[in-house]
Amino acid sequence: MNIAQEGKMIKRGRSKDWNEGLAEDFQDREFAREFLLAAVEEDISIQAALGKVIRAYGLKEFAAEIEMPSSTLSRALRPRSNVTQQTLNRLLKRFGLRLSIASTDDTLRAAG
Repeated sequence: MNIAQEGKMIKRGRSKDWNEGLAEDFQDREFAREFLLAAVEEDISIQAALGKVIRAYGLKEFAAEIEMPSSTLSRALRPRSNVTQQTLNRLLKRFGLRLSIASTDDTLRAAG
C-alpha cells in the first residue's frame, strides 16, 4: 500500500467523521503498520508518519498504552525534536516494528 492508496482505502471527506474513521482505522495495528511501512518507502520521515498515526489514534490514549507521559510523547513527535532511536523503537513496538540498518552495497554483502 502506498500513501495514495491509503487515501483510496479510507473513503471519507476530511471532516470530523473522516478523522474519527481514520482513528478507527489506525486502531487496527496491521493497517497502521502498513501505513508506516508505506510512508517510509515513500521517503516520509518515520517521525512524521508516527505522528499522523498516533494523533489519529489519540495522543493521550497511545501514551497511556505505552506507559509514556503524553507530554513526552508530544515532544517526541514534534518535527524539530531530536528523538532518540530508543524512543522511536518504543513507539514502533506497538506496531510490531523497529528501526534497523541494512546494507545497500552488494559487494560488501558478498564479501561478508
